[in-house]
Amino acid sequence: MKKKNIKKVLFYVFGMLFFWFIIHTLVITADGLKDELEVSDAAVVLGNKVELNGKPSKRLQGRLDKATELYENNYFKYIIVSGGTGKEGFDEAAVMKEYLAEKGIPDDKILLDSNGYNSYMTAKNTKAIMDDMGFNSVVIITQFYHISRTKLAFDKVGIENVYSAHASYLDIRDAYSVVREFFAYYKYLLL
Repeated sequence: MKKKNIKKVLFYVFGMLFFWFIIHTLVITADGLKDELEVSDAAVVLGNKVELNGKPSKRLQGRLDKATELYENNYFKYIIVSGGTGKEGFDEAAVMKEYLAEKGIPDDKILLDSNGYNSYMTAKNTKAIMDDMGFNSVVIITQFYHISRTKLAFDKVGIENVYSAHASYLDIRDAYSVVREFFAYYKYLLL
């Protein structure tokens, strides 16, 4: 094949991949920004950074505030808080539980998953909690760009009735996170 033809083929291949990236990124964004709410047994709030002072980051507060709002509107009776211990040294799930308790959520309605170090582990741990508690449905609460991959993880572990709501908190870092989610989604697809 001539050098000119190889360049042309490569141009079209990279062009198609870029086009797929744009389309998929738009789909991830649209999916995440469109809340799918149904009355469910529980919510699952995915963890995020805890600040050095032991308080949830603004991003994590956004998720917890959304959970509080939906709990108060009777969308679910339990909230599963899922996270690991971050580099700051705090158990995200414990910090999340404390924040929710301060917002008036009863202690016995908050279930801890302190081993939710990533979305897939959160899905596996949630499945175990659901089986133990007899739950059939959940609402996942995270950032908009994270919804599609989280729903995929929950589907992979056999959770069928999964709904979603996104945190209202937005920041400039979300642009990077949307790009990262494209690659992370396909990584999860291959699990």
